[in-house]
Amino acid sequence: MQQAKLHILLVDDDRIYQFAARKTIEATGFAEKIVIYSNGEDAINYLRHNVQDNNLLPDVIFLDVNMPIMNGWEFLEEYSHLKKELVKPVIIYVVSSSVDEFDVSKSRQYDTVKGYIVKPVLREKFRQILSSIQAA
Repeated sequence: MQQAKLHILLVDDDRIYQFAARKTIEATGFAEKIVIYSNGEDAINYLRHNVQDNNLLPDVIFLDVNMPIMNGWEFLEEYSHLKKELVKPVIIYVVSSSVDEFDVSKSRQYDTVKGYIVKPVLREKFRQILSSIQAA
């Protein structure tokens, strides 16, 4: 029996990265749907609007740190208040070009963050992450 494909939320303001990440994720074969937002505020509003809709909530969020309007850290703060209302668990990976140990360490302070990934993210890394989520 084939497992259901994953719903993915990509939150990143870099249009080139959005395009590359979408194509790379699609190439893994694990994604059913990829929703993209360019800032944390739009992404958090999407989650708030769909808090009770299991079909629209993502299985995983790939979250950039440095974005306009609401950055990744601000998103995580808002998400920490919202997560208890979600009808299903959502896994979050921080994805950033920053290799600053401060950012890596800060991401570990959030129990909702599963890992910190440095860009660029290769197809094998996405495949590894998504296959482990699908198998869970």
